[in-house]
Amino acid sequence: MPSWKLENADLIAAANKYTFFKPSRATIAKVAPGEVVKLIFSFESDDPDAPSAERMWVLVDKVEPDGRFLGRLDNHPGWIKDSKAGDPVEFDASHIISTEHPEEGEDLPSRYAKRCFVTHRILCDGVPVGCLYREEPDREDDSGWRFLAGDETEAYMEDSDNCSYVSVGAVLAMDDTFIHLLDAEAGAAFERDEETGSFIACECD
Repeated sequence: MPSWKLENADLIAAANKYTFFKPSRATIAKVAPGEVVKLIFSFESDDPDAPSAERMWVLVDKVEPDGRFLGRLDNHPGWIKDSKAGDPVEFDASHIISTEHPEEGEDLPSRYAKRCFVTHRILCDGVPVGCLYREEPDREDDSGWRFLAGDETEAYMEDSDNCSYVSVGAVLAMDDTFIHLLDAEAGAAFERDEETGSFIACECD
């Protein structure tokens, strides 16, 4: 038995729809012999520096009538010691995380890939977003959005260790009740109504 196993990317995508991209079944159905697809090979290692998985390309040799794929590893593993380029790999659509074909449907991870500032009351403590506002972006990868729980003290906000710069998708993964507001222009600000739970426009301090 090999030291690795293929991750079911369907399950990962279902649990992380704003941060993990997986091609649709319609896109995967276009995959043909001679093309490459990317899979996640998970493994365990005693090396503390080792990752939990390697994402590697596999060259498709055959597509079976039942939807299974037969292929060969098209990468040289960096950590997995009992596999090498050219080794046979059998897999199915649930394992594929990338193909040579463009995705026609909505790609949520890409749509919400730009960064934002969010306090750790939300990101680490799991408190819902209480207020959000959008500034002019500081840089190309910045969305301009800033997210707070609403109960942060001035001293808390002055400590930069209490805030992280992450993708908007990472915040949506914690709380997506404000997703309908994200197309608002810079200068917009919203706060959650404590009674109704809905967001109302407000002045940005």
